[in-house]
Amino acid sequence: MRYYAYYPGCSMEATGLPVEKSIKAIAKPLDLEFIELEDWTCCGSSPFAGVDKAKAIGITARTLAQAEKTGLDLVTPCSSCYTILQEANDLLKEDHKLAERVREALSAIGLSYNGTVKVRHIAEVLFNDVSPAGLAAKVVRPLTGLKVACYTGCQQVRPSYGFDDSEYPDWLDQMAKSLGAKPVNFPLKARCCGSSLVISESDVALDLIHRLLENAQENGAQCMVSTTCPLCFTALDVYQATVNSKFKKKFDLPVLAITQMIAIALGLDIKASALDGNVVSPQKLLKPYLSAKPQAAGVETSA
Repeated sequence: MRYYAYYPGCSMEATGLPVEKSIKAIAKPLDLEFIELEDWTCCGSSPFAGVDKAKAIGITARTLAQAEKTGLDLVTPCSSCYTILQEANDLLKEDHKLAERVREALSAIGLSYNGTVKVRHIAEVLFNDVSPAGLAAKVVRPLTGLKVACYTGCQQVRPSYGFDDSEYPDWLDQMAKSLGAKPVNFPLKARCCGSSLVISESDVALDLIHRLLENAQENGAQCMVSTTCPLCFTALDVYQATVNSKFKKKFDLPVLAITQMIAIALGLDIKASALDGNVVSPQKLLKPYLSAKPQAAGVETSA
């Protein structure tokens, strides 16, 4: 069993709940334990940082200090939270003036941070600690032939501390293949989904979402598989109806978090896979797989 300190982030308890449920469902079968930080708060996301960078970093540092007490790597599934936590971790090591201000703030609430935490995206944990081969060995319900557009999004691979190629990442394709699925060509896989602009600049955001859905559909995808980021998941799943209305389209493209796909391949049911929480229902598409009799683990899963 591998143990990690776990920071879900605010969206996982709201729009990202299907993703969160599927993460919890697959942890034990994959010999992972995500120990949620007690009394965690917002990561100090980018809108606040634009108003007061130092205070935003202070909020983030509280999370890092809590994680440091566990002695474990800090794992988050949200790409935005990952970016914020990673940036704060770097700044606190590089900017001594900022670090001193943060130390004073933390001391007021009985905390300290010594910079020892390793921040990790859950996608990187799945790819490097579990691995595609390790995952394939546990598959009992292969998703053979399922054509998927693998969407990584922008923040997981940019800035430079992302763990895959910033323009054409491949980790998600490899994970999908290990489940038996067939990734299609998807040139826009690392482009922004517009989630951060959905309220403030909705026309811009909807245009970005429209481009992604259209690109996936044009390349023959039966569904999209996204990273575990709840913001990307929501943008692509929840806002399809709005995109259809604005652009006079008829998209009905299910969007699955990779953890939902893993749950299905591990033999978990609809509830455990949280498929009942998707706005664009994937259940009709996945019925042949969900109704298939589980086979022995490790049987060939190549598409």
